Amino acid sequence: MKDLRKFYVDGEWVDPIFANDLAVENPATEELVATISMGAMADVNRAVAAAKHAFPSYSRTSVDERIALLENLLSIYSDRYDEMAVAISIEMGAPISFSTAAQADCGRGHIKAALEALKKFEFERQIGSTRVVKEAIGVCGFITPWNWPINQISCKVAPALATGCTMVLKPSEIAPISGYLFTEMMHQAGFPDGVYNMINGNGPDVGAEIAAHPDIDMVSFTGSTRAGVLVAKAAADTVKRVTQELGGKSPNIIFEDANLEKDVTAGVRRMMNNTGQSCNAPSRMLVQSSVYDQAIKIAKTAAEDIAVDQPTKEGEHLGPLSSRVQFDKVQGLIKKGIEEGANVVAGGPGKPDGLDIGYFVKPTVFSGVSNDMTIAQEEIFGPVLTMISFDTEEQAIEIANDTPYGLAAYFSTASEERAARVASQLRAGMISVNSASQNYTAPFGGYKQSGNGREWGEFGFDDFLEIKGITR
Repeated sequence: MKDLRKFYVDGEWVDPIFANDLAVENPATEELVATISMGAMADVNRAVAAAKHAFPSYSRTSVDERIALLENLLSIYSDRYDEMAVAISIEMGAPISFSTAAQADCGRGHIKAALEALKKFEFERQIGSTRVVKEAIGVCGFITPWNWPINQISCKVAPALATGCTMVLKPSEIAPISGYLFTEMMHQAGFPDGVYNMINGNGPDVGAEIAAHPDIDMVSFTGSTRAGVLVAKAAADTVKRVTQELGGKSPNIIFEDANLEKDVTAGVRRMMNNTGQSCNAPSRMLVQSSVYDQAIKIAKTAAEDIAVDQPTKEGEHLGPLSSRVQFDKVQGLIKKGIEEGANVVAGGPGKPDGLDIGYFVKPTVFSGVSNDMTIAQEEIFGPVLTMISFDTEEQAIEIANDTPYGLAAYFSTASEERAARVASQLRAGMISVNSASQNYTAPFGGYKQSGNGREWGEFGFDDFLEIKGITR
């Protein structure tokens, strides 16, 4: 097993103040693959103190100095790219081809996007007699999840570094190997001591301490809406800035004039991507009633064509869910869908044939779903698609918006007029028309209980900056 028990504080690898080991499991084999330490309040205090001490000097570094450091980090990340892909595959079960093409690419993509934004970002401008200055907010606390581990680390760390902030990172204890590897890269890149600090731990013992700490000026959290509420409450007493990227139950509207074969198939595959463990997954497919039965047949074929196999194998297939807890949750919701009267079109309860060890699930599609069913309202976070029928455009928009979430929305139509009309009425932060994909420079974030603030590219800078007006 890998020994990953040290934390990174003030430019050094250090032992936790109190020993508290946790074994890390490979979700495909159920074997233990690493040991980390679980931190506590004393570890948070030590890391925050280092970040606070480093802030005055790092925040006053020039843009050119920060560009050079980020370029060095990007170079190191690129050199160790394959290591990152393997780490993510081991810790959360992403198939190695997918981990290489998508998961690991996120780290490189967000560092590049931050670099490009930094090279042209205006930190100062004159408005009349007032000079408006954007300055680093201070010490930042980052709490990141297991489903896209390096994506959420890099899209927080890179803009924070670019804007002159210092930070304390708590990666997910379920998938900590990639965070440890990224920390090695940060050390190699030569950032000043205390600028970047990393401690492992769980939400109640470390995440809550980061959120509540009086010397942390902003906290950025990605995870469930339930946990996001707790983070916000913990942060409230110190009136720190809180940004959150939370849950989703994203609609995917298929109008009758869409390319049905293409768009339904793409919708099923996009839902199943990353074994359904994506907050922006198009988990509710809303299909116009005139083509609903045809769409069900296409979705069934598409789901049954998706293979499930070991993450060590090359190729396009799904791996396991990330943990036993997640497996049990998804299985329970599949059974709940059946109990509430939805029809199983493909998949269903249990593991795929031949995959008895590991947290593998069947790609599952439900038809005959109404939007008030549990599987249509609750974020399942597994490869489970619900298909809902609608009659009119107005009804489709009403159903799409009938959710506490508002992270993403998708729809397909041949009509340019309808595309503009529908996009303007969907209450979500990210809209995809006709299966378009988002890039690293687009804003990422949502409405309602999907969180607040935006990440990625130049849009990720704002949450790390304070605005000062100097009038003379």
